[in-house]
Amino acid sequence: MTGVLANQQIRELAERGIIASDTPFIDGQIQPASLDLRLGHVAYRVRASFLAGKRNRVEDRLADFEMHRISLEGGAVLEKGCVYLVPLMERLHLPVGLSAVANAKSSTGRLDLLTRIITDEGTEFDRVGAGYTGPLYAEICPRSFSVLVRPGMRLNQIRFRNGQSVLDDETLTALHETDKLVTGGPAVIGDGLGFSVDLKPGDGDLVGYRAKPHTGVIDLDKLNHYAPSEFWEELRTTKGRVILDPDAFYILVSREAVHIPPGYAAEMAPFLAMVGEFRVHYAGFFDPGFGHDAAGGVGSRGVLEVRCHEAPFVLEHGQIVGRLVYEKMDEPPSQLYGAGIASNYQGQGLKLSKHFKSG
Repeated sequence: MTGVLANQQIRELAERGIIASDTPFIDGQIQPASLDLRLGHVAYRVRASFLAGKRNRVEDRLADFEMHRISLEGGAVLEKGCVYLVPLMERLHLPVGLSAVANAKSSTGRLDLLTRIITDEGTEFDRVGAGYTGPLYAEICPRSFSVLVRPGMRLNQIRFRNGQSVLDDETLTALHETDKLVTGGPAVIGDGLGFSVDLKPGDGDLVGYRAKPHTGVIDLDKLNHYAPSEFWEELRTTKGRVILDPDAFYILVSREAVHIPPGYAAEMAPFLAMVGEFRVHYAGFFDPGFGHDAAGGVGSRGVLEVRCHEAPFVLEHGQIVGRLVYEKMDEPPSQLYGAGIASNYQGQGLKLSKHFKSG
């Protein structure tokens, strides 16, 4: 078998010590197709983002870039615009043939927290080569809001792959015919399933939110706590288009409702740099069961975390802004997204992170 490992397989990896931690794993840490990674007890303020590079350990490179270190015990503020490196509680002892890929959790991305995993001898962010043995580190750069963090908080998640199982366009087209991967728009298939932006909502003229430039600190443990108006400006239009300002951060929503069947997982990826000077800040993973029998029918819309670069850019309703790359699961997961577990974004529309009051 090849594919993405399911929750029961991840649990077995932990039991065998392939995923190890001096701190016991907690309930809810293992998701249908991924494992949440936990912050350790110290953060290093560094001068710049870096990768370890071949034949180098992160710990050794840290000496070149460390400015000061901060204990996270009792809570510590990571300031907007600064770069931090935090050793994680989990470490890996991967066998040959088993690799991993990491990404920010949904709530992390919606707060514009740039969080990436680095490893010893690593030459790419968020990629862990087959057979890797060693520690994991989270690089954290708050882009829009300063945040209060503590040990054990989960900002990133990691997915394990046995070989490669990405669906090609022909297989993806066949899957759409049997499982209807997208509703509310055409299935645009090319190196994945394309999705577009919704700037003509059926009810009202609210199409998104723009992060305010000067705000208070967000305590990541406080859920349904903050008034959106303190941190976000509402973005409204009746024209089906918005102009993105350079380096501003926006929360928008996809026009299409997306469906991830139980035997598959997906990852959000950029579309093409040539379509405009912006990117969807892809938080990343879509678990098996996302949008599967969600409220209102099959499919949940994807929230888009968008940042514009260099020049103002006009974004039009229905414009393709990203794509979903589907992969087969190695085994069907015993637990699906939204089915009896705390899945905050099942059946979602335009929605801020779980830290903000709704309604």
